[in-house]
Amino acid sequence: MSNPHRPCRSRFARHPVLLLALLCVACGVAGRIEDPEQVLLPGETAPPPAEEPIPPASIPTPPPVPPAPAGLRSVAAWERLFLAEWGRAHTRDFLSWSNSRDSWNFYNLAYGIDANTAMYRATGKKQYLDRALLYVNNLVASASRSSVLPQSQFKDGYLGWASALSQPPGQEVPLYESYCWRYVTRMLRVIRETPELYTADVYRSQYERLLAFSEKNVFDKWFHRGANDNLYRNRTHMAAHWAFIAMDLSRMTTDSERKARYLEVFDNINQGLPNFPSSLRAQMELNPDHPTAYIWNDRWGLNTQPGQDVAHANGVIAFVVEANEAGMTWTDNDLHRFLVMLDTVIWPAAGVYAQYVDGSGEGDGWFNDGLMKLGRYDIELQRRLEGHTVGRNGQFFANGALNVRLLSEQAAQ
Repeated sequence: MSNPHRPCRSRFARHPVLLLALLCVACGVAGRIEDPEQVLLPGETAPPPAEEPIPPASIPTPPPVPPAPAGLRSVAAWERLFLAEWGRAHTRDFLSWSNSRDSWNFYNLAYGIDANTAMYRATGKKQYLDRALLYVNNLVASASRSSVLPQSQFKDGYLGWASALSQPPGQEVPLYESYCWRYVTRMLRVIRETPELYTADVYRSQYERLLAFSEKNVFDKWFHRGANDNLYRNRTHMAAHWAFIAMDLSRMTTDSERKARYLEVFDNINQGLPNFPSSLRAQMELNPDHPTAYIWNDRWGLNTQPGQDVAHANGVIAFVVEANEAGMTWTDNDLHRFLVMLDTVIWPAAGVYAQYVDGSGEGDGWFNDGLMKLGRYDIELQRRLEGHTVGRNGQFFANGALNVRLLSEQAAQ
């Protein structure tokens, strides 16, 4: 079973740089990713051959980005920062993790999938979406039937992965998969909700195949293996990952029974868990020292301070930001309270960071995987994040770009 106190931001050892030949296989001209090879699920038939690729000169220009609000770094400027990291992170980390077959590596790969999806949303440039798809197609291709995983504790017919870092080694770990798959389903929603992508055969075919895999070999698998143990987890952030996945699947599935189940899981986590006397909504309280900011404990049913640690609070915020955007449960007023929590309590001054959401302890200022995304709700917070010196990697830059894109669209309305 996974350790709920393992930091969300892994301080992993770097792998050796991959051979140049591998980079040449993965990338085309100007870093564009080639269409991933189709990976068939059991019972599927091979799709018809893909059409000839569009010559680069005829690829449509992405839609123009609205001008950034006065004084904010532009999407283009964020993209330049992102590109300085993009190729290096791909060859050094993300590509090998996507092919590793060890689900612990998917925990870290989540950041690369989120970064590329966010940069596509910010710029409309398909090379970023293509790269996220490459990673996810690699994950699916690397899955094995549980019955043939030597140390699996389940030995059933679902496809999945084991981890050498589980306790004991070789087991299947729901946390590692859910931590990554929330960003897989978010990427799939982008395809479904973007007509240009959904009507294009090359994206529609991948979308349908990856959605089918996600429904059966991620959600169904862990739900039927025991929802109380695997979805309704004993910490707020771990359950939030499944609320994120269930929310996304509910907005994509074409099966009414599946949709009802996804919404049931979503509502249970947000409104009333079946196995704990609480929910995400019930955990939220106003900070007695900062009454416009939220505070919560990561253990269900407890309301003692110092509350959730900031590192894992990122996982909760990553979910509520997307739920708010989808118009599901979490309101603008809720998001304002989370924003005040970051801007006033967790980060009261430049270079000063709390360890817990009540403002206590000495933290490290790592906001990339959730708290960073609150910048899309407030120009002044976004301005502060521009100068933030911690965690300046691809996920940070991509979400900075998406924040300003969304702020620009709001200003243009």
